[in-house]
Amino acid sequence: MADSKELQTPAKVRPKPPAAGKGRPKGTPNKNTGMIKDMILQALNNAGGAEYLTERANDPRTAAAFLGLVGKVMPVQVTGDPNNPVQHSIRVTFG
Repeated sequence: MADSKELQTPAKVRPKPPAAGKGRPKGTPNKNTGMIKDMILQALNNAGGAEYLTERANDPRTAAAFLGLVGKVMPVQVTGDPNNPVQHSIRVTFG
């Protein structure tokens, strides 16, 4: 009977391309995302800007979509004062 080691053949190791895994440097913005954002802002401006969004917010058929948009935009706009940070205090008592 033959050893089990003799029956197994080693797997072929394929060499990786020279630039494999490098990708985009950290912090480099995606060009497509910026271009799409610019197009959306231009389309919003052409549609009437804030007045157009106000109409969408007041229309019951599109209010949900408007609130979804607000939910996507709000975290980007939240800023804080580095000299006066928000402080939280939580007190838990068991009695």
